[in-house]
Amino acid sequence: MKAIVNIPRSSINSIMLLTIFLFAVSLAQSQETDTLSLTLSGAINTGLENNYKIRISKKNLEIAQNNNTAGAAGRYPSLDFSLVQGNSFNNSESMVTPDTRNKLTTNFVSPSVSLNWTIFDGFRVNITRKNLRALEDLSEGLSAVVVENTIQSIILAYYNVLLQQEKLKVFEEVKKLSGDRYEYMQEKRRFGSAVTYDVLQTKDAYLSDSVNYLSQQLNYQNAVLLLKLLLAVDQNIELKLTDQFTVQVNNYVLDTLMQKMLSNNKNLQNQYINQKILEYSISLSKSQYYPGIYFGAGADYNNTRLKYTGEPSNNMYSFGYYANFTLSFNLFNGGATRRAVQNALINEDIGLITISEMTKALRNQLLTQFDLYEIRKQLLLVAEASQESTGLNLQISADKFKSGAINSFNYRDIQLRYLNASIRRLEAIYNLIDTGTELLRLTGGIISEE
Repeated sequence: MKAIVNIPRSSINSIMLLTIFLFAVSLAQSQETDTLSLTLSGAINTGLENNYKIRISKKNLEIAQNNNTAGAAGRYPSLDFSLVQGNSFNNSESMVTPDTRNKLTTNFVSPSVSLNWTIFDGFRVNITRKNLRALEDLSEGLSAVVVENTIQSIILAYYNVLLQQEKLKVFEEVKKLSGDRYEYMQEKRRFGSAVTYDVLQTKDAYLSDSVNYLSQQLNYQNAVLLLKLLLAVDQNIELKLTDQFTVQVNNYVLDTLMQKMLSNNKNLQNQYINQKILEYSISLSKSQYYPGIYFGAGADYNNTRLKYTGEPSNNMYSFGYYANFTLSFNLFNGGATRRAVQNALINEDIGLITISEMTKALRNQLLTQFDLYEIRKQLLLVAEASQESTGLNLQISADKFKSGAINSFNYRDIQLRYLNASIRRLEAIYNLIDTGTELLRLTGGIISEE
């Protein structure tokens, strides 16, 4: 919460310069723009469609889906075609007739087709296909985490704009009260019932409230810019948020939240999928213990033309095909297969430890957020009562100040109490929204509840 600072008269020039600067910035930024009205649900839908991180995660998911095929796992044979064409010229001395040379021109073309197929390699194809499915599930889970985090960020950014907007109204109200008090003291001085010192005090208070109001305008503009970034909308579009700055107070049950978290938390679900991938790594390592059976087939054709200078050309061709089976079995590789299996088993143990650590950390985080939510519910009740009390006191004090029952210092103190109480109430609402949103994210309900 921003502290309220009384500005001495020596700083009045600096304040006026700051006011002029902010006004100039506002004029420079003011241009004809389109207005986009958004409810919270509409903002979330816009973010899900436009947010850059979500779009990137969708592309990564498409890559995982493209990789999850039987062909990528090695189930189908590979078929290759090649074509070789060559030309050569040879000028050599004749061994039959001295002082003559044989000039030979050779042209050939040789196409071939080959097929290779792994018939059996220790169930590696089936295991690889399962692993590719798990990788696709993991990519989908990671994409869901990005969506959850983005929705949470949009919710908090949306309500932060409303928070800064409500704060701006409070600062504007207090500034107006200070301005009225300043004008009232000037009138009293004109009639001789107030001294210059009292007028200066009210003027300093009015300038201080003016600076606070201008600073809050910057906070509001920065909050809007952050929301625009999350929604990936043009900076020139003016956002109009239509939801009210209110919070729904829920009475959560800790055991119910814990069960939802253990079954629905996206990070924990992704860790379970990652554990499956580690198990598949063990099976892939053990597949090296089995023999491999491979099939190869192909056909080739060769057409050659020989031409001696002064002699007719001679054409030759050949054609052949083959079909072979190969059995391969590793007898010894320096213990590489055994080490690979042992390392895969160790990684599986590490994965189980990671799940246990993550589960415990999530339990502690849920407990912390649950306790914080309960405390913030009470803080909101206190803040609302305080704001109501200080508001009533401010109304009574305004009449007392005009009647002379209290001086300007007492009235200013009551005014600041009202300001601080109003800010505390607004921040209490936002803090409760923040904690409630975090509870939804931890329990995997933020997507269904958005």
